[in-house]
Amino acid sequence: MPNNPAETPESEKPTKIGISSDSARAKIDRRVSVAPMMDWTDRHCRYFLRGVSRQALLYTEMITAAAILRGNRARLLAFDPEEHPLALQLGGSDPAELAEAARIGAQAGYDEINLNCGCPSDRVHSGEFGACLMRAPERVAQCVAAMRAAVPLPVTVKIRIGVVTGRGPQASSATARFDEADWRDLRGFVRGVAAAGCDAVIVHARKAVLGGLSAKANREIPPLRYDIVRALKSELAPLPVILNGGVRSREAALEALTWCDGVMLGREAYHRPLLLAELDRALEGGMGGAVLERAALLERMAQYAERQLAGGERLAAITRHIHGLYAGEPGARSFRRALSEGVRDARAGAGLLREIAVLLGTPDFAATSAARPGA
Repeated sequence: MPNNPAETPESEKPTKIGISSDSARAKIDRRVSVAPMMDWTDRHCRYFLRGVSRQALLYTEMITAAAILRGNRARLLAFDPEEHPLALQLGGSDPAELAEAARIGAQAGYDEINLNCGCPSDRVHSGEFGACLMRAPERVAQCVAAMRAAVPLPVTVKIRIGVVTGRGPQASSATARFDEADWRDLRGFVRGVAAAGCDAVIVHARKAVLGGLSAKANREIPPLRYDIVRALKSELAPLPVILNGGVRSREAALEALTWCDGVMLGREAYHRPLLLAELDRALEGGMGGAVLERAALLERMAQYAERQLAGGERLAAITRHIHGLYAGEPGARSFRRALSEGVRDARAGAGLLREIAVLLGTPDFAATSAARPGA
């Protein structure tokens, strides 16, 4: 266990590609990634975010292995080729099912297979996958080994630093505490999956509370413990360790990258997507100015919407993911309102995005928004 640990405050169709195992594992840049988020990181969201960042590794929403094996896998696994690099996150606890789902994902063209061992929701808990799997380290190691043997892609695992069950004073105390037993369990779990062939571990730096907190509260109440993730990285090097949880600024991400192998951003990247462009610029030179980025992004999404609408998709399913494009800027509130109101018109099409882009370039549009509180 680290010395004197201290809590750290929050400051259309799958496309097949051929990848050899060596090239697959060597080519993925994990320095910046966007977390898998249920109901959020669908294919429309990911297409939008790829326009914002050229290099960030994107993840699907969690898809259960059973759904892929017995459901509409073409719909579940659909993505646009421009989304690469793209990881498929699987949920499940049966090694054979996960191996087959991973094989199907690899054939569909994904670049990485990730196993969810961190989601604390009741739905996931009752299905015996997600964060509760951290209490079954041998089973998880079997799952990783089975997937690793089935696919030529990197296999990774997303975890929490620990698990607490229930509610009340005792559970509350266990949530805040991280003792030698917690450290032993965490270290043993990660060593087990590493020995099974895990290529990287993504660590949400909070405990998961099962049955006592909502999914939202699980992202906010258990204290962040970056010191634990840092100690894990130090002890288990060279296994790549990716930090997740509470990273909300360019500065925080760059600081974390001085000691870990990557940072995974969640809701901050969704609500303020240009943070990804800021990190692109910081790490690789990135793209041009923010104003040009936004204009280009709206045109890119208009062209995408035209293709999707022709295939029967709803405009609102696409535009709901781009409300944060002007976050923190004059015109942000008017932009969100124009999107929300515009898609209610049954006649609205991709031209709506072009019309809004033109309006955003007029002084009255930004000034009207800036005059309102919360703009």
